[in-house]
Amino acid sequence: MKILIADDDPVSRTLMRRTLQRFGYEVVVAENGQQAVNILSEVDGPRLALIDWMMPELDGVAVCREIRSRHQDDYYIYILLLTARQDSEDIVMGLEAGADDYITKPCQTAELKARLNTGERVLSLERKLVEAREDMRFKATRDSLTGLWNRASILTRVAAELQRSARFGPVTLLLCDVDHFKQINDVHGHLAGDCALERVADRLVTSIRAYDAVGRYGGEEFLIVLTDCGEACAKTRAEAIREAIAGVPISVGDVSLHVSISIGAITLRNWESGAPIEKALSQADQALYRAKTEGRNRTVFVDSLVIEQVA
Repeated sequence: MKILIADDDPVSRTLMRRTLQRFGYEVVVAENGQQAVNILSEVDGPRLALIDWMMPELDGVAVCREIRSRHQDDYYIYILLLTARQDSEDIVMGLEAGADDYITKPCQTAELKARLNTGERVLSLERKLVEAREDMRFKATRDSLTGLWNRASILTRVAAELQRSARFGPVTLLLCDVDHFKQINDVHGHLAGDCALERVADRLVTSIRAYDAVGRYGGEEFLIVLTDCGEACAKTRAEAIREAIAGVPISVGDVSLHVSISIGAITLRNWESGAPIEKALSQADQALYRAKTEGRNRTVFVDSLVIEQVA
């Protein structure tokens, strides 16, 4: 684990570094308060710090205040103040500035180790809380089967991209439906159907650009958002996506399934702020229905007249 020593006295700094290295820490050093702030603000910087109270540029209390003001909403940094001061008012000042603990100089090795162990426990707990929060966030926004954005999340993305379209170009929506999916379930079972949906989802993800988005719209339907993508771009992208599904059979256990998708597509420009996205999705759904009735495994685009009416 990385730990920062911030101390302007080279002798004290060297002795502390040796002690901490014996404890098993990877030691990073700073010679003044500003260096300490810069190091602790790095993405992969130490999350445990020993900060001397008296330093040039920024003293220990100022370092605590600066770090707390910068990192309120992201990762936590556990700070111990090193000080020769023992007055209650000074200790309160340091703790109120954001220090987690303090230790008086010269410090006893056993006491230093115990206080650092406390810091590690706090940081371990913080990591677990962050992991739990991210897990909850993932489950709230992702489809449990495919790992794609769920319906609510992909619709939120649609709304956001439509708001941006006035400045960054048209947005194309692709409403995709797996062809003959009921037959897959009836012949091979629901587990095979679930596996087929997972494989389709994987191929959709690898078929879109990094700044596009795909979500599970419901059942065997998927919604793809192509940003800054007009009609010509949309036709190229839709064909590539369709071919990515139909071009190679999907393996489900020992069975090789020839799976295809039908796509209803609509390109939207100059979206009116506040206009309900249901209008656009309804048009895409009608185009998808046409793709189904005209033979499946194809893309049908909403024509320009309808696009203007929706926008």
